[in-house]
Amino acid sequence: MSTGIVYGVGLGPGDPELMSVRADRLLRTAKHVAFFRKAGRSGQARRIVEGLLPDDAIEFAMEYPVTTEIPLDDPAYNKTLSSFYAECTDHLRRIAETGEDIVVLCEGDPFFFGSFMHLYTRLKDRLTVEVVPAITGMSGAWTATGQPVTWGDDILTVLMGTLPEATLREAMTRSDALVVMKIGRHIEKVKSALKAAGKFDAAWLIEYASMPQQNVQKLSDAGEKVTPYFSIIVVHGQGRRP
Repeated sequence: MSTGIVYGVGLGPGDPELMSVRADRLLRTAKHVAFFRKAGRSGQARRIVEGLLPDDAIEFAMEYPVTTEIPLDDPAYNKTLSSFYAECTDHLRRIAETGEDIVVLCEGDPFFFGSFMHLYTRLKDRLTVEVVPAITGMSGAWTATGQPVTWGDDILTVLMGTLPEATLREAMTRSDALVVMKIGRHIEKVKSALKAAGKFDAAWLIEYASMPQQNVQKLSDAGEKVTPYFSIIVVHGQGRRP
């Protein structure tokens, strides 16, 4: 018996209408569907596809054992997540070895800072794995501002808010356009780095890009509120143009 295919399906930034035709087709015919979520939550990827899956689809929720409970630099963090991804991989492999295909839901693009990559690297040499690319969350965010993010020869840098402040500041200083992701509880550090780089007043905060609750505002107008997980900061480039 031939093995099934594992599809890493990018869902785009959040609006189901921004998914690809291929993603929509795979979702509507899926027998097995897997997705990541935080324990006790429905999961953003699963919410995006509500109403698109067959009624008899068999769902497999992969619940993260940790999110922010353990510092990223603690060896226990990598050890815990590595075991988790190995368990998820084994589950998907057992299904595929029965000849059944599996659709893994991926927020944004599967190969852009997504959890699916950890499954892909563990499965690609053992099974057929196909990746369906998608619009990234950051593309949805800068589009929501109504301004081009880069012009001419602008250098665009994508940063994680989890980075040390000195690293953020250095990268921000030498770049023309910026995208800062994974902000959450790192917002004050990110703000401080933007100010030191002289880019704070030009920064935009986009919450829930392309989703019904989307909110777009200058970062300087956001006050002291805590940003949700689905937040991205954008600084537009102002480079060469005709």
